[in-house]
Amino acid sequence: MELLHLLLACSLLFPLAAPAREITSACPSQANDFQHVNGTGMHLTLHHSQSPCSPAPLPSDLPFSAVIAHDDARIARLSVRLAKTPSSRPTSLRQSTGVPNLADSMATSVPLAPGASVGVGNYVTQLGLGTPATTYAMVVDTGSSLTWLQCSPCVVSCHRQAGPLYNPRASGTYAAVPCSAPQCGELQAATLNPSACSTSGVCIYQASYGDSSFSIGYLSRDTVSFGSGRFPGFYYGCGQDNEGLFGRSAGLIGLARNKLSLLYQLAPSLGDSFSYCLPTSASTGYLSIGPYNPGQYSYTPMVSSSLDASLYFISLASMSVAGSTLAVSPSEYGSLPTIIDSGTVITRLPTAVYTALSKALGAAMGGAPRAPAYSILDTCFKGQASELHVPAVDMAFAGGATLKLAPGNVLIDVDESTTCLAFAATDSTAIIGNTQQQTFSIVYDVAQSRIGFAAGGCS
Repeated sequence: MELLHLLLACSLLFPLAAPAREITSACPSQANDFQHVNGTGMHLTLHHSQSPCSPAPLPSDLPFSAVIAHDDARIARLSVRLAKTPSSRPTSLRQSTGVPNLADSMATSVPLAPGASVGVGNYVTQLGLGTPATTYAMVVDTGSSLTWLQCSPCVVSCHRQAGPLYNPRASGTYAAVPCSAPQCGELQAATLNPSACSTSGVCIYQASYGDSSFSIGYLSRDTVSFGSGRFPGFYYGCGQDNEGLFGRSAGLIGLARNKLSLLYQLAPSLGDSFSYCLPTSASTGYLSIGPYNPGQYSYTPMVSSSLDASLYFISLASMSVAGSTLAVSPSEYGSLPTIIDSGTVITRLPTAVYTALSKALGAAMGGAPRAPAYSILDTCFKGQASELHVPAVDMAFAGGATLKLAPGNVLIDVDESTTCLAFAATDSTAIIGNTQQQTFSIVYDVAQSRIGFAAGGCS
């Protein structure tokens, strides 16, 4: 298999890691001329702490400190994205794919589970790829566009993953995408990094994240299996160098508003909306693409923003603790742009709003003994959330939709003896994180530009 070459102005040879042990029993360098740089001409720094050649085993559980670190890095990456030149939104989700339109008759669903089993703090599902189809544990991310997964032979490096690597040669429907294809040109908007070409004219993608994690490989096309449906001609990244905090997942599913996201590619067949319920460890969640019951939800409009057309912006209108509205000016809620994101764990609020929430919650917790701050979480209590009397906390959005948070949506256990308010202050981008979304059914109706919430969504 040819080696990847990124034909960019500045390039430098790096010492490289080897393919995963599932592919070979040795760990020699096989890709001395695999060169890669980021979109600014700066070289990516390689991190091999999770290299397949490392003798250290990968832990099965993700320490909460790692969750916080990953969260902080994600926030930093989102802030960088929002500071970049605005991108244009795709004009339509429905484009011809040659697949019969099923959007008016059915939705397709897959189970969604906490990612602790594969060492990530987000949520994972099984996605099938190839002919015959093989399923892979994939992280679901509403803040990303390009779907990618690790592919053999892993020319540079693959982290250890649960299950086998995807093998393009074993699929009868696999095809590499040439640089001349329009999808290659769309990578800039999907990943915020420019595409490149291999020496044989195959399109190369680079997806990078705020925690220095990244995936680089071939833009490819194959048949994707989602739930009971099979959809040919799906564009995705076939990763040959995948490094960072991906745990043992195979890769990532992008659900943002971009032509290369899973939603946009399946929309001609299934429809212009998706929904999910993010489960706790004691419940079962789902991810569904297609029609939904509109009467089940209360809605808030998606807010138009020129900052990043692929993200889902909404407007937080007010919050209350134990039935009392927070003592903060209503204008403070809109002082920062707000997005809803499945990949962020801790909700970030404008500083004035967070300060009022922390004060109100502390007063309403009565005599609950306080505990020291834990990283960015500065409102902490001794014990576990399930053992404490936690007041009702409501988050109201423009249009009247309200999240009535259960104790598990308000506090998060950071260790066996400490629980903390699962919110933090920010002065950049406010984010509704996945702790507050847990157990709610949430629908992203892109066609009608609205997001709906319904309680009791997980079984």
